[in-house]
Amino acid sequence: MRILHAVLVATLLSATALTAVQAQTAPTTAAQITVTGEGVVDGIPDIATLSLGVTTMGETAAAAMASNTEALTAVMARLKAAGIADRDMQTTNLSINPNWTGYDNGARQRIDGYTASNQLTVRIRELEGLGAVLDAAIQDGANTLNGLSFGLSEPRPAMDAARKAAVEDARARATLLVEAAGASLGPIVSITEGGGYMPPQPMFRQSADSAGAVPVAAGEVATTASVTIVFEIAQ
Repeated sequence: MRILHAVLVATLLSATALTAVQAQTAPTTAAQITVTGEGVVDGIPDIATLSLGVTTMGETAAAAMASNTEALTAVMARLKAAGIADRDMQTTNLSINPNWTGYDNGARQRIDGYTASNQLTVRIRELEGLGAVLDAAIQDGANTLNGLSFGLSEPRPAMDAARKAAVEDARARATLLVEAAGASLGPIVSITEGGGYMPPQPMFRQSADSAGAVPVAAGEVATTASVTIVFEIAQ
């Protein structure tokens, strides 16, 4: 019994000593800081995207669509004459709907003609002729203008520059905060990217009695990137 008791005590002592050694050698998790940096690069746009269309009415659906087709064909022909390639024109919405009447006076609802609409998205690669293109399209029958935006035909260089600026911004923010707390910045633990391309609101104005092309100001486009970086804090 004494031998068994001695062996049991020795085993317990060995386990206690091992636990103490493990506690002393266990790695401690370094303090960390998480920051988000942003980068913005402004550039001169070299491409525009125009959304326009033709809306027509007719007594029948066929008449409304025939009138619409004739007008839009003329618009597309003028756009081609202005240098717009076939690959830069795309139909994005085509619809025909009945015009219902009789809602307000209590009469039985009936169809009073049809409305046909055809929307076209156009890419314009020569911005010098943008005003003339707009003017020609409107004169030839386009009576719906849904939007005009500007962009970069090759956005990758601006995006890469914005990414670098975002990383620099994140490191600067982290350094400022950590040094203010009396520590120093350690290595990077992880990087997560966010952000994207942000075109500005286009400037578009038209004078009713303007004799020349529609005046358009392209301005600048901003390419933005954001990164979230986790740093270790070195004591």
